[in-house]
Amino acid sequence: MVLRGRTEEEPVHGYTDAKDDYLKRLRRIEGQVRGIARMVDEDTYCIDVLTQIAAVTKALQAVSIGLVEDHLGHCVVDAARQSPEAGAAKVREASDAIARLVRS
Repeated sequence: MVLRGRTEEEPVHGYTDAKDDYLKRLRRIEGQVRGIARMVDEDTYCIDVLTQIAAVTKALQAVSIGLVEDHLGHCVVDAARQSPEAGAAKVREASDAIARLVRS
């Protein structure tokens, strides 16, 4: 069976349907980071550099939140449908990932 251009054996992740959007956002963030490096190379005023770093951080956080939502709505829900144990394992995994995001 083929799902979304994949065979049944290949995993479908929660973000698969929005993959192109995520890649577009990440490329934009990558360009922002290159711009920050250029600012440092050109001795741009430090507050201006920090402002751009804050913008990149916020953009990465937005991507992270989207991925968490996709993971909860797809991976965790699917695991919970399989068994309570599988669901609990995915919830722990998601909680650990969220904790890492909050600490960063």
